[in-house]
Amino acid sequence: MSRAQVERLLAQNQPWLEEQRRRQVPRLGLERFTVSESEARIGVREIVSALAEEEAERLGVAYRRIRIGDQRTLWGSCSSAGTLSFNWRLVLAPLEVLDYVVVHELCHLRVPNHSKSFWTLVEGSRPDWREQRDWLREHGPELLALRPVVPEAL
Repeated sequence: MSRAQVERLLAQNQPWLEEQRRRQVPRLGLERFTVSESEARIGVREIVSALAEEEAERLGVAYRRIRIGDQRTLWGSCSSAGTLSFNWRLVLAPLEVLDYVVVHELCHLRVPNHSKSFWTLVEGSRPDWREQRDWLREHGPELLALRPVVPEAL
């Protein structure tokens, strides 16, 4: 390509290029955290367990166990057997966001889909759930891209 063609191509794609640059800049400042995955898993399990125990009673549901995983695209899930699974990276999100994900998954124990009745149940527990969901949509890719610190070999 000639220089003129390259410049024309760059000009035509300027909005897209700016969006890609914006996405690549760390917006949460996660680079300053030196957390290992095992530490994060322990932390998120403690928080999730406390929240789930309290909220399950309030919602009148029971779960079998809590699993902490390294999901690449999900923040949480609820199996038909009653296992609640959560992404360990949630420990780096604001507590309100983590709380929303826990309540969301607990609500699936009553309504196993994303129907209107499901969202009505979520809204009854967390009226500001949309703000938390929006936070995850905006900052989630950065959290999911985080690679934990690997302890140095002795």
